[in-house]
Amino acid sequence: MDLLLDVDVAVDICTKRTPFFGEADLCVAQCLHGGGRVWLYAGSVQTLEYVTRGELLRNATPVEASRTARQLQRQTRDLLAEFTKGKHWLAALAGEGDVFSSPDPEDEQLMRALGRFAPGTIKLLTRDALLCARYRSLTLTPEEYLQAPPRSQPIPFIDLATQQDSIRPQLELNLHRVLHHGQYIMGSEIETLEQKLAAFTGSKHCITCASGTEALLMSLMALGIGAGDEVITTPFTFAATAEMIVLAGATPVFVDIEADTCLMNAALIEAKITPRTKAIMPVSLYGQVCDMDAINAIAAAHGNIPVMEDAAQSFGATYAGTDTVVRKSCNLSTVGCTSFFPSKPLGCYGDGGAIFTNDDALAKVMREIRVHGQERRYVHTRVGVGGRMDTMQCAVVLAKFERFEWELQQRMMIGARYNEHLQRHVRTVTQRIGRTNPFAQFTILIDNRDAVRNALLAAGIPTAVHYPIPLNQQPAYRHHCCEECLPISNDVAQRVMSLPMSADLSVTQQDAVVAALCATLASP
Repeated sequence: MDLLLDVDVAVDICTKRTPFFGEADLCVAQCLHGGGRVWLYAGSVQTLEYVTRGELLRNATPVEASRTARQLQRQTRDLLAEFTKGKHWLAALAGEGDVFSSPDPEDEQLMRALGRFAPGTIKLLTRDALLCARYRSLTLTPEEYLQAPPRSQPIPFIDLATQQDSIRPQLELNLHRVLHHGQYIMGSEIETLEQKLAAFTGSKHCITCASGTEALLMSLMALGIGAGDEVITTPFTFAATAEMIVLAGATPVFVDIEADTCLMNAALIEAKITPRTKAIMPVSLYGQVCDMDAINAIAAAHGNIPVMEDAAQSFGATYAGTDTVVRKSCNLSTVGCTSFFPSKPLGCYGDGGAIFTNDDALAKVMREIRVHGQERRYVHTRVGVGGRMDTMQCAVVLAKFERFEWELQQRMMIGARYNEHLQRHVRTVTQRIGRTNPFAQFTILIDNRDAVRNALLAAGIPTAVHYPIPLNQQPAYRHHCCEECLPISNDVAQRVMSLPMSADLSVTQQDAVVAALCATLASP
């Protein structure tokens, strides 16, 4: 559980005010030790400074009391600057200003601020007995907090909360900018994000869109793929991959995967090419890209078939092919499509996606398709979709992008540590030499998956399965291929299991995951 510090408790700790300092400081330490967060209300900054300065003056010696007001102000602010390090600032929102009809406007502000959180996830730590009596369910005294049984924080499968804490100032600034300029569709944040993402991947063009799914559909449309055409892809992927092929009017043609990487097997593609093949769509799964040099070479040998990388899980991954030149996912083929779904390595707080290409003509067509096929306002040159990414979601991704390079390094380090500690106990998805991986998921392959998942859940370890049923066995798509004709996909689907993974997964949390998994696998 998180704690929001009332001004009195904050001053107790900041000035070491007796006899309250010990209990208050212990509360903060216990909260942090249990995985909770400690908050300060931004609307109370002025009061916090005023009360802290008064407390310093009250306890000052005659010599100290003779200091100038400027000196006292400097001491107060230095003390508060040190105290607030590591604390989280809870923004004061507009609805928390109209509180003057309340018996105590400042208390009312705090209660309204707490109302933004889910019940039971945070309480106000205060010594104000009257406040506690009026708002029993939202408040705790230091004594009550210390007497309550400690509650450990569960290990999240994906830790978006810690990430949000780290970017909160920039995130709130970006969102408020959008609220103030009011350009919720195609605001300036769209162009800014597209420029940053294009530069990051090395692509000439980035076209943001409503989702990773929409990115696939818009790309197929731009390539002119439709009825009677075939698109070669993998059955071991999320349904959107094949779904968009079918919605475009074409037929998905499935190629089996490599048993160790779970990626589309490039060696099997050529046998599936027919005169109707109009695109090849490899899926960069779990964050790792396919053998793109081999796939591009096959496509080139058969009349330059366009290659579309479904990079929904691999934004930030790199690939060094036979020429050893390091290139980034989304800039490895004719078109690259990624997703900003919240759980992705770079995600928003809703849905969003992007398309990357170095082809000027394709980029122009994609931009027209994105806005209902418009070349300019009310001039529709082609059939399109409402495929724009919301400005608000772009503002979120821009805030996250500022620490994305750090997150990539963290994810790769955590993935390497998983591999190091698990390689003697369980089979992990193989990472090919020359490819880096942001580990959208860290995936292992095990027998008795359901039993292992249940045991881990009982130990407080969440898991997920990506994907339990390959597309060739899905009712909506199995008529495109016999259920039994892709044996490796069928087998792997029964064994894959993903472990907690995010840039903010701590060593302690990762050790707990590894220990619980090894104990489960070792039990009879």
